[in-house]
Amino acid sequence: MKIYFVTIIIVFFLVSLKAEDKKIEVGIDEQLGKSIPLQEYFVDENDNKVLLKDLFTKPTVLSFVYYNCPGICSPLLLEVSDIINKTDLVAGVDYNIVCISMDELETPKDAMERKQTFFKVIDKNIPPESWKFLTGDSTTIKKVADAAGFYFKRNGKDFLHAGAFIFVDNQGKICRYLLPSYSERRGFGILPFDFKMSVIETSEGKISPTMAKVLQFCFSYDPEGQTYVLNLTRIFGAGILILVGIFIVYLTIKPKKDFIKTR
Repeated sequence: MKIYFVTIIIVFFLVSLKAEDKKIEVGIDEQLGKSIPLQEYFVDENDNKVLLKDLFTKPTVLSFVYYNCPGICSPLLLEVSDIINKTDLVAGVDYNIVCISMDELETPKDAMERKQTFFKVIDKNIPPESWKFLTGDSTTIKKVADAAGFYFKRNGKDFLHAGAFIFVDNQGKICRYLLPSYSERRGFGILPFDFKMSVIETSEGKISPTMAKVLQFCFSYDPEGQTYVLNLTRIFGAGILILVGIFIVYLTIKPKKDFIKTR
């Protein structure tokens, strides 16, 4: 009877945690091993209609941004330019980069202006086709973003969103997420080694969970502050489950010991 009661408690907490995960409005829910729909069409910075499948011909770094973002998007894309300069891998040869605007009101002109800005920072001579800046309609954008586990929300003219680089293989399979670290002194940053390994593993089709997956359990995205904060409810729930598990083991072992003593 005791074990039955404890089991109910465990199920209750598991359901509560699962329900909380489904309430994500803004943030990133890693979808490792799943695929993004490559049969969707967007418009590139040259005002050409393009099929995602034709862009994801090799390991591809996917990011959701918007080109008139007053917040984290420009620093994130600037970090991409910096990584292109620092890594010994070559854009257009070893990997591609695709940016998708989450704002359906943005145009190819907005995309081209952003592209020209960040290409000026790149010291290497890379093919223009290696880094695409796309725009699209709201339905298509949401379909691809949801498949990638990237959730955002319009807030007036701007958007509440997180920042991430999603590594996708040429079949559309999601293999890795990189969440850039941030400091007030240095801004956003990605280690060239992490980027290189992510590209290599994606080229081999390897699915690589990161520490971000663990951190996502302990932290929740705060849309207002556009940062991650400690999720005490989730951590407390996990702690309860651990204690309940220890209690079950105790209830299971104790009767056996009492039975042995009475013999």
